[in-house]
Amino acid sequence: MNRRTFLKTVPALTVLAGVKSGLSQENAATTTTPLETIKLVQPETDGGKSVLSALKERKTIRNVSDKELSPQMLSNLLWAAFGINRESGSLRGRTGRTAATASNSQEIDLYVALPKGVYIYDAASHCLNPVVAGDFRYRSGRRAAATAPVNIFYVVDIAKYKDAPFQEPGLRDTEIQKSYYYVATGLIAGNVYLFAASQGLAAWFHNCDKQNTPNEFKLRPEQRVLFSQTVGYPA
Repeated sequence: MNRRTFLKTVPALTVLAGVKSGLSQENAATTTTPLETIKLVQPETDGGKSVLSALKERKTIRNVSDKELSPQMLSNLLWAAFGINRESGSLRGRTGRTAATASNSQEIDLYVALPKGVYIYDAASHCLNPVVAGDFRYRSGRRAAATAPVNIFYVVDIAKYKDAPFQEPGLRDTEIQKSYYYVATGLIAGNVYLFAASQGLAAWFHNCDKQNTPNEFKLRPEQRVLFSQTVGYPA
């Protein structure tokens, strides 16, 4: 290639490089490697700092390390967030969870974005069921979240109100439903904050990409992405 041809080629190569760079994050989320169910280890239900000490330490930490959480820590985190803590809740026919929901409807699903893929937390089996392979942590919408070990996406499933043990009128009112699922999300997120404080972890509750995640997470029309919460070790 002579000098004139080379100079004509450089701009095109530069444009292609820019395009590839811009797509790199999207390509990182695309993989054909199949995901398998992650059976979480038995959660530890004691230990850590006291509730009062955790409340004293509770805070938002936005600088999160990319250090991976141990299997035990991940198990404990998800159980503390919205795990089963009793076989019979206040309303018969359904287990009790670590966070309250309207009429025990349990309408909030935790979609957990890990480096290898997105999973949904199954509290009954205490496992992570695969949703989609690929790294979608950046859909949390925050730069530090894209490399944090765990991003929890809070997704409400409106259809679950129909299966609540007690069918009070508010469960069928769209405006009241909003108050219910926003409160439920806040209660679960509060559990995550307290657990993080008790274990020396960083936690950060924030908004997220609501435009792309419904399709990428294969959500049904009755499901809506609300917020996300980033968890890891302080950077």
